[in-house]
Amino acid sequence: MTRSFKSTSLALALTAVFAGPALASQSWTMTTTWPSSLELIETDRHFVDLANKLTGDELTIEFFEGGSLVPAGEVFGAVESGTIQAGGDWPGYWAGRDPAFSPLATTASLFNAVDYVNWIKQWGGNELYMETYGKYGMVYLPYGVTNNESGFRTNEPIRNLEDLQGKRLRLSGLEQGRLLERLGGNQVSMAGGEIYQSLERGVIDGAEFSTPNVDFSGGFHQVTQYWSTPGWHQSASVFGVMINKAAWDALSEETREKLRIAADATLLWSLAFTERRANEAYAKFKEAGIEITRLDDETLARIQEMANEVIIETACESASSAKVYLSQLSYLEDYRGWREASAPFNLGRTPNGPDIEKIRACAGD
Repeated sequence: MTRSFKSTSLALALTAVFAGPALASQSWTMTTTWPSSLELIETDRHFVDLANKLTGDELTIEFFEGGSLVPAGEVFGAVESGTIQAGGDWPGYWAGRDPAFSPLATTASLFNAVDYVNWIKQWGGNELYMETYGKYGMVYLPYGVTNNESGFRTNEPIRNLEDLQGKRLRLSGLEQGRLLERLGGNQVSMAGGEIYQSLERGVIDGAEFSTPNVDFSGGFHQVTQYWSTPGWHQSASVFGVMINKAAWDALSEETREKLRIAADATLLWSLAFTERRANEAYAKFKEAGIEITRLDDETLARIQEMANEVIIETACESASSAKVYLSQLSYLEDYRGWREASAPFNLGRTPNGPDIEKIRACAGD
């Protein structure tokens, strides 16, 4: 036997030993909370397309639009039980299970989209998603982010806090509902697919849902006349994919890393995509004859004060929620120096958020 043949044989043997047994290719079923009629589903589709390209023969994800396999509110349970392997979501829908899901999804007058990206990727946020979803036997990959939501769409103008009094408004979110009620309005909870008909029939006085492009895809310009900006109730939102832990563990580490890469790439894509589409939709709403108003700075400052009160109150009811808020506020505090030194060319204002020490006390830190 030649020396070169012996060397080649040894190399092949070592490769086999360290590689371990080959894992069989996997097939996943994935759905989402979004129907095809709402543009939010495009972020889910982008992730699935990219993931399938990157994983090749290692993993195939078959994607189904929201509602085609299970109702939107049952996607969490379907992934948790392993009925399906993956589900796209907005974490705030699960705040009834654990209040920590609320700030993992959005904040009232606090984070913008890039704050969420910074926090998730460099200031410990990702670990909190994994910890919170991990309690339910799931892995979570954030893969979508949007800036602040549109605001309220109504048939009577909302130009100040007086105009909010007594209004029945569709609003999603734990802290958001409490804040609206403290401001004098009434929260009505309903799925996105029910908003159009509820506005059309006068069941509600107005509604918020998402960014301008998503709202336009929902046809809200057809059943409202006024649009009150900015979306102070949700200053940014995060979306992602819930993955059943057993299904995740069945993948090779190489395949898992490819899914992480697909999620990171989709996260960046989603920000640019939704901002471009929101800008286009803003023009379409104006062309449709919608009267667009903006709350003045004094009103927004008052809303910020009350939002801070609600955040502290809500966080202090749940140690897990307080832990997420403490991490977010610690990021804002840590980032403040450079952010303000580089203003106005960096990320704008440092939010005048809640007292971090009150949150720290509730988190038991």
